[in-house]
Amino acid sequence: MKAVILNEPGKLDLHEAPEPGSPGVGEALIHVHRIGFCGTDYHAFHGRQPFFNYPRILGHELGVEVLAVGEGVSNIAVGDKCSIEPYLNCGSCHACRKGRTNCCSNMQVLGVHVDGGMRERLVVPAAKLHASKTLSYDALALVETLAIGAHAIDRVALEKGETVVVIGAGPIGLAAIQFALLRGAQVIVIDRAVPRLETCKGLYPAVVTLDPEKSFVDQLSALSGGDLADGVIDATGNLASMGGSLEYVGQTGRLVYVGLAQGEVSFNDPLFHRREMTLFASRNALSKDFPEIISAMEQGKIDPLAWITHRCTLPEIPEKLPLWSEPKAGVIKAVASLS
Repeated sequence: MKAVILNEPGKLDLHEAPEPGSPGVGEALIHVHRIGFCGTDYHAFHGRQPFFNYPRILGHELGVEVLAVGEGVSNIAVGDKCSIEPYLNCGSCHACRKGRTNCCSNMQVLGVHVDGGMRERLVVPAAKLHASKTLSYDALALVETLAIGAHAIDRVALEKGETVVVIGAGPIGLAAIQFALLRGAQVIVIDRAVPRLETCKGLYPAVVTLDPEKSFVDQLSALSGGDLADGVIDATGNLASMGGSLEYVGQTGRLVYVGLAQGEVSFNDPLFHRREMTLFASRNALSKDFPEIISAMEQGKIDPLAWITHRCTLPEIPEKLPLWSEPKAGVIKAVASLS
């Protein structure tokens, strides 16, 4: 079968990979129909992804079909269309015992720590598959991105009527915006790229976007009557942005880093203490997020399909992914089709 492998930074190749074996107890054999490109994939291509080693088959945002199931599988059946929860946790470490499976000490994320879905078929734990009777493969490939945003909103503990600033209007930022709006928050968006701000405003007219040519702090202060934000979510993965994001947090506010970057984040400690901020990291998502998001999509409460701006086939990935990783490409979400 065909697979795309990242042999080293900057070197993607299409090659023939061995077929997976039959699914064992608690496992399922799946056929990949759609692959969403994630910032993780772009960072890995450029050699900037933490917790990563080469060579690796990328791909963890997947819309798949169940081809076969092993013994003991009851949550899915052959023919089901599914989204995949790509976080393979151990179930026994301290975090897993506390129900925080997203922070498993022995975490193996598909496409990062172990080979992922940029191939035609693979075997996965059946418990990590979440089925839908009505959603398309395109939609199912976007569930994991939405889950990252949903978990970030849970971390910031956003309440109705509060003000939240989302920094970075890429897919993760858009996902956070979506769930902030569902909670009845006032959403303010910061991004340096005007096209992304325009896309964001077109998708979510209720948000307020700030002018990148003017002081963000001054604009936010004017909008909030000087109170700034109850919550701030930095989805940039940019160290300078992450360090500066404290400026937007109001008294007793909360800041969530959902973007991941290599290196050290530095910020002004007196400012942090004076406003008694709470700082959170947001990693991956929880199993509960996937069926909740699928249900919301099935009910029409969430429709992220307009995020898809670029498409290709599996054999085209080695050519397209490097081009689409550049900001000038204008990609919001790219999806590869295998059917």
